[in-house]
This record gives sequence, C-alpha cells and structure tokens, in this order.
Amino acid sequence: MFGLFKKKTEIEKLSEQYAKLMKEAHTLWQTNRAAGDKKMEEAEQINKQIEALQQK
Repeated sequence: MFGLFKKKTEIEKLSEQYAKLMKEAHTLWQTNRAAGDKKMEEAEQINKQIEALQQK
C-alpha cells in the first residue's frame, strides 16, 4: 500500500520500455525480420541509456 505513491526511477521506466520493445521486436521478427530488427535496434538504444545511468 505504501508503494502506491512511490515514483519510478528513470532506470525503472527505461527498463519497462526496453522490455516492451523487445517483446514487440520478437513478435515482429517472426513475420517481418526488417521491422523486427528495427525494433531491436531501438531497444538496444534504450539499453545503452540504462547502462549509462547505472554507471553514474
């Protein structure tokens, strides 16, 4: 109950976005590899941002 008003950190937000993009990439990759690869590239950019924030 006390976690109800807890704000998410930037890393948590990016992690959720990364997971969503990876799921979309996997789904797209099964039917359209070019679109799946593009989503995968977007997810990797998010992952680089997460790593940069973790280094601080």
